[in-house]
Order: sequence, then structure tokens, then C-alpha cells
Amino acid sequence: MPPVFAHGALRLYLLALLEEGPKHGYEVIKALGERFGGTYSPSAGTVYPRLAKLEEEGLVATSSDGRRTIYNITAAGLAEIEDRREELAGVEADISASVRRLADELRADLREGMRGLRADLAASAEAAKTGARRRTSPATPGTGPRLLKEAEMMLQAFRDDMRVELRRHSASRPIDEVTLETVRTVLDQARIAVRNTLK
Repeated sequence: MPPVFAHGALRLYLLALLEEGPKHGYEVIKALGERFGGTYSPSAGTVYPRLAKLEEEGLVATSSDGRRTIYNITAAGLAEIEDRREELAGVEADISASVRRLADELRADLREGMRGLRADLAASAEAAKTGARRRTSPATPGTGPRLLKEAEMMLQAFRDDMRVELRRHSASRPIDEVTLETVRTVLDQARIAVRNTLK
């Protein structure tokens, strides 16, 4: 995959982010990730050395907020942005192109994965249906409500498990658009498979 930022572009873009207001390092990383719609998330090892270099050049100043270092753009940093405003517009255009490219790649991967998932779900549902037919005799009176209750409990347990997984995931990193779309697609496919099983 080609690099997300051309040489020197990240440096300029970091100044542009700080022009919007002071930020600590994590906020800078988060802001970059948001600009890319969750398709790209820069590492701390990429961002912090560049922030340190900007400070060394006098374009950024730091202050402390407890244990956090706050990065502020300096007058020299603002002057550099003004001098390179046209170049910055080009960086913004490159970011938009990168987001579209990365999103297209992710969508293609997602479509391919969904085709496989649909086939797996259909095969599993058919196998479960066939196995259930072999194992069971016609329903005896009173078993319908019991089995309905059991199916409802299985759905509730699934829902509870997934809520725990989502909260565990979001505690370590925020849910992004790609993750949300993947969850939505998988649940839609599961809904279809369950409906087909009930026919």
C-alpha cells in the first residue's frame, strides 16, 4: 500500500491540527484518525517524534497538564502554515484521496468476507435444520412454548455476550465506522439465516 502521507506532509498537517487549538499527543493521534474516518490510525511512534522535531524547530511549544504534555503552535508555526497554505490544501486533497482509496479497499475486503460468511451461515443453518429433523419426532403437546422460550433465551445470551464484547473493545479503542459497518453486515446476515431457518 502506498504511504498515507507524502514526505514532509505529516509535519505540515500536524501544524494544521495544532492551529485548531492546543492538544496533547493522544488528541493529535485521535484527530488524525478521525480525519481518515477510521481507515488509518497513526502510531505514537510516528506522531511523537515529529511533534518533538516541531518543538525543536520552534514551531510548537509544550506545556504540562498533570502528566500530559500539551502541544501549542507558536507564532513561527502559524507563519509557516500561512506561507504553505496552498501546499496544505494539497495535503488535504491527498488525505481525501487516501480515505477514498482505503475505504474502497476495506469495502472490497468486507464484501469478500461477507460472501464467505453468507455461505457459511447458510450451510450451518441447513446442517442444523437437517440434524434437528433427524433427531426429533413430531412435537408433542406443550413442547412448542418450551422450545420457544429456549430459543428466546439463546438470543438473549447472544445479545448479552455481544454487548460485553463491544464494551471490552471500546474500552481499549473507539469503535470506528468500518467496525460498525462490519457488525451491522454480520448481524444482517445472521438475521437472514435465522429467518430462513424458521421458514
